Amino acid sequence: MKLFDVYPLFDVNIVKGKGSRVWDDKGQEYLDLYGGHAVISIGHSHPHYIEKVTEQLSKIGFYSNSVINTLQQQLAERLGKISGYEDYQLFLINSGAEANENALKLASFKNPTATRILSCEKAFHGRTSLAVEVTNNPKIIAPLNDNHHVRFLPLNDIEPWVRELSRGGVAAVIIECIQGVGGIQMATPQFAQDLAYACKRYGATLICDEIQCGYGRSGKFFAHQWLGIKPDIITVAKGIANGFPMGGVLISPDFQPIYGQLGTTFGGNHLACAAAMAVLDVFEEEHLVDNAREMGDYLMEQLKVINSPHIKEVRGRGLMIGIELDIPHKDVRQPLIYQEHCFTGCAGQNVLRLLPPLCLTKADADLFIEKLNKILKNL
Repeated sequence: MKLFDVYPLFDVNIVKGKGSRVWDDKGQEYLDLYGGHAVISIGHSHPHYIEKVTEQLSKIGFYSNSVINTLQQQLAERLGKISGYEDYQLFLINSGAEANENALKLASFKNPTATRILSCEKAFHGRTSLAVEVTNNPKIIAPLNDNHHVRFLPLNDIEPWVRELSRGGVAAVIIECIQGVGGIQMATPQFAQDLAYACKRYGATLICDEIQCGYGRSGKFFAHQWLGIKPDIITVAKGIANGFPMGGVLISPDFQPIYGQLGTTFGGNHLACAAAMAVLDVFEEEHLVDNAREMGDYLMEQLKVINSPHIKEVRGRGLMIGIELDIPHKDVRQPLIYQEHCFTGCAGQNVLRLLPPLCLTKADADLFIEKLNKILKNL
C-alpha cells in the first residue's frame, strides 16, 4: 500500500523538535515560525509535557466515555478558569473540524426550524460535512456537502449580515475573529459587537471558531476577547494539547445537554486530557499568553521597519501574523526553508503566515527578521 497523495510536500523529513527549533534526518536545524499549522503552543518536546503524558500513559491511555473520567472534569474546571468561561460547559472531541461540526449541530438542535448558516468570505472551518460547507473554498466542497445551507458574507461589513438575519431561518453565524487561511484578516470590535447584538435580536447562535486564533495565540486567551463580545459557542483545537489530537466545544449555559445528543469514541480520553492539562500548566508557569502578546508586538514592529518594496502590509495580533507581499509567497517561503532553514506558513497566493510556538523568544524573532531580510534583499 502507498499513501493517498493529497499533500504537496517540501523535501524535508523532520525527525526532532525542541522549543522553537526542529531538525531533519540529516541533522539540519530549522527555526520554526509555523508550529505545524499553529498546533505547537508550548514548544516542541517540552519536558513537563513529556513527563505528564508519559506518566499518564503508564497508568491508562484510553477508556470510553461510558465511565467517569475525572481528568475531563479537571480540564473543564481549569480551562474555564484560565479562559474566563467558568459558567460554560465543555464537550471534548478530537479535532477542529469535529469541534465545528458539533457546534453547528448544537445550534441546529436549539433552533430546529432554522436551516440557514451565515459564514464569512475567505472562511476556513474544516473539511468535513457541515464544517466544509461553511468553508469558503468550492475546490474542497464535494457535491454531497454542497447543501445550500450557507451564505458567505464580507467580514467587517455589518449591513448584509443584519439583512440576512432579519429574513429569519438562521440557525448559526460562525466567524473566525482572525482569519487564518483567509490571510490574517481581522474582525473589528464594532463589527463583532454589532454582529453579536444582531444574533441575539434574531435568535441565531453565534459561534466563534478559535481553533487557530485562540488558545493564547492572539495575546489574550481567545481572540474574540479583544473585541468585547461573548459568543454562545467557542470551538478550540490545535494548541489545546500541543500536537496530541484534541478539540473542544465551549458551550453557553443556555444550552441544556441531553443524553446521546452528542458523542465520540476517542474524544476526551485520558491521554488527551493529560496532554491538555500539561499545556495549561506551562501556560501558567511560563506566562505564555503574555509572551505571545509581547513577542507578537515586537515581531510586528520589526517587520514594519524592514526596508523592502516586496512587503505591502504586516497585520495580525500576538503570534498570528500575516506578511502580505507583492510577489507570490513561494518566492520567499521556499528559499526561507531551503537556504535559511526557517519554516513559515502561507495563505492565498501572496501572504506569509507566522504561527510560531508561543514560547518564541526575542532572539528567535531577531533571527527570523535577519533571515527574512536576507531573502528579500536577494530577490
